[in-house]
Amino acid sequence: MAVRQEARVRRWESTLQALWIGVGLQVVSILLPLLDLWFFGSVESHVEGAYPEWDQNEVALERNAIVIGLVIVGVLGLAGWLVAIWAAKRDRAVRATVTTLFALGMSTLTATAGMGGEAYDQIVPLWLGITLLVIAALPGVTAVLSVWFREHDEQRPTT
Repeated sequence: MAVRQEARVRRWESTLQALWIGVGLQVVSILLPLLDLWFFGSVESHVEGAYPEWDQNEVALERNAIVIGLVIVGVLGLAGWLVAIWAAKRDRAVRATVTTLFALGMSTLTATAGMGGEAYDQIVPLWLGITLLVIAALPGVTAVLSVWFREHDEQRPTT
């Protein structure tokens, strides 16, 4: 049984490497809006620029809503990475899982990064939206390519 499990994991080894890198970068994506909230203040400046007539309490509420929304999207992305890792380790519908989760994740991030509203051209500051998109896209594309274009010798049964 151990040999069979090892063969499953080896089959998706490059995919698992990309997925684990994705997990690490997703943690960075979760922390980035929080770091902006605590240190950089670009989301707050963005809100103040969109609504100059608002007082500090209204700006703080809007800023917090944006940051919390980004953290929630980040946590959902982390769950997606972990589900993809689970599928690869179990050798269960790996291509479908990785491809579907990548498409869902990129669609969600693109919508989040590009969404506008009322006084905003974009609700999320441009630098932050693009950074979050690129951070997830790089290991995501690698994982998708890995599941669809594995080397042929990985497909041979092991003894």
